[in-house]
Amino acid sequence: MFLAMESVRAAVYLSVCLSVLTSLCQGQRSADNELPPAPDEPFIGLTTKELAEALQGFLDEADSSVGLSVEKKASVIPRCDVGERCAMKHGPRIGRLCDCLRGTACNTFFLRCY
Repeated sequence: MFLAMESVRAAVYLSVCLSVLTSLCQGQRSADNELPPAPDEPFIGLTTKELAEALQGFLDEADSSVGLSVEKKASVIPRCDVGERCAMKHGPRIGRLCDCLRGTACNTFFLRCY
């Protein structure tokens, strides 16, 4: 019994020492383990600059053909009259259909302007 307890104590002491040593040495690395800087030599016959230009040309072409725009389009929400349905329920979420007129609000239970 005493021998088993002593071996467990030694194992715990060893694991604590190893974890402390690992945490102290985790951030320190030698210069030998670092990767050398990437050379600007050709990769499959193309340099980094040529690859970047080709990618930019592809993205410009794709942007012009699809008609995507970076600018945010202004969303126009129509106005609802009093008593009109102003929202839809999708499970726990409520989606707005229109904005209620001034002085009224969208009732989240009836989903109508009141």
